[in-house]
Amino acid sequence: MMKPNLFYEKKLGGIALGVDEVGRGCVAGAVVAAGVILNDQVDVTEINDSKKLSANKREKIYSQLINQCIYATAYCSVEEIEKLNILQASLLAMRRVIAKIQQQHQFDHVLVDGNISPDIAMNNITTIIGGDGKSLSIAAASIVAKVTRDKMMEQLDKEFPQYQWKQNKGYCTAQHSRAIREHGICVHHRRSFLKNIIPQ
Repeated sequence: MMKPNLFYEKKLGGIALGVDEVGRGCVAGAVVAAGVILNDQVDVTEINDSKKLSANKREKIYSQLINQCIYATAYCSVEEIEKLNILQASLLAMRRVIAKIQQQHQFDHVLVDGNISPDIAMNNITTIIGGDGKSLSIAAASIVAKVTRDKMMEQLDKEFPQYQWKQNKGYCTAQHSRAIREHGICVHHRRSFLKNIIPQ
């Protein structure tokens, strides 16, 4: 099975910033983006698309990345998602991450998962479809974004335990759907995503 590598990073040369987001398909919670600049101190052997890693493995790699790399996270709130739509909110979260990194460290290229550039004014962004499974920088960003968002949902779970966000992370599982029908929605739900579950 092919794992992410440094093909794109080496092809472009210079310092690469990998950017990815998580949470587009959820019905509750923010969409979170992360950016990571890898360095020679990082053990990249276990880095992979966050979706292909166990929670324990993600946590382990996340800890290494945030301690050894230049990184940043940003998010768009449920309110922003509802106002902009999920695609535009995802792109905005990515722009926020890029802006944060720019304040910390210089980079030459941005590698983004997907096929749409978050900022068409920047001419150094390369979009890669399935990038979290191809580029180590993007895969690292996917891990940081995923663990960051999971921690956010676990915190919200303490306030709204009836939805079991600690388990489902805001995705529309059968249990989550039943909880919405039983308890209604809360401020952290994306109302526009729930047309098939709640009356509009």
